[in-house]
Amino acid sequence: MNVRADVSRGVRSAPSIEQQLIAAVERAELRHDPFDHIVLEQVVDRATYRTFLAALPGRESFHYLKHHDAVQKDGSSTRLRMYLYPELLRRLPKEQQSVWMPLARALCSPGLEQAFKRKFRATLEQRFGKPVEKVRVAPIPILLRDQPGYRIGIHSDVARKAITAQFYLPRDESQRDLGTIFHEGKDGEAAARITRMQFLPASGYAFPVALTKSWHSAATATDSDGERVSMMVTYYVAESPFRRVKLALGRAALRLGIHPRG
Repeated sequence: MNVRADVSRGVRSAPSIEQQLIAAVERAELRHDPFDHIVLEQVVDRATYRTFLAALPGRESFHYLKHHDAVQKDGSSTRLRMYLYPELLRRLPKEQQSVWMPLARALCSPGLEQAFKRKFRATLEQRFGKPVEKVRVAPIPILLRDQPGYRIGIHSDVARKAITAQFYLPRDESQRDLGTIFHEGKDGEAAARITRMQFLPASGYAFPVALTKSWHSAATATDSDGERVSMMVTYYVAESPFRRVKLALGRAALRLGIHPRG
C-alpha cells in the first residue's frame, strides 16, 4: 500500500483566496430591498485578513482619483486609488507582492466573475436580454484609501458597469457606521429610505448595476472617522469589440503610469 499517497489524499489543503471569495459570494443571500444585492461576510479567514492589513502598500503606491466628489480646492483628492492588476504589483516590495499577487489574480479570475454572474442572473439577463453566460465583462480591481472629507452623492453607477463589488478592510469594528448607503430612489422621500452596509472586517457587498434602481452613496467622512480602506472589483461591460479594445488599452496605459481621471 502506498502510505504516502493515502496520507496526501487524506490531507485537506487550505482553500485559496479565490476559493474563499467565491464561497463568500455563493453562500450570500440575494436580497431585493432596495435593489438586488448581497452582503458579504467572512470573505477570507482571519489569518489571511491580518496578512492583508500588515502588508498594506504605502501611500506612495497610490494616486489621486479625480472624481468630482473627491477633488479638493487645492487639486488633491480625498480618494487614493491603486490598481490591483497582477502585472502592476511587480513594482511593490517582494514581501507585499507575495501577499497581494494572489488576491489580484483572484479578483481578476473567471471563477469569481462567474460566481457573481450566477448570483445576479435575473437582473443581468433582464438588462442585457440574453443568458448571463453570454454577457461579456472585464474586471477592474482597485485598492482604495478614502481620507476624511471623502463623500459621494447618490448615483446608480454608469451604464458601462455591469457589477459592482466592494470589500471592506478596517482594522477593527470601530468604523462599522462608514459603510455604503443604499437608497430606494435618487430624490425626495425615496432617497431618505436607506439601507446601510456595515463597514466591518472581511465584509462587503455586491450588486448588479440597474440604471434606475441601484442608487447608493457614501456619507462625508470626518477627521474622527479616520482613513477608510477597501478594495473593489468592478465588472465593466465588454460587449462590443470597441469596448474590449478600449479596456485593454486602458490597462496597458497603466503600465506606463497613465491613469484615467475617474
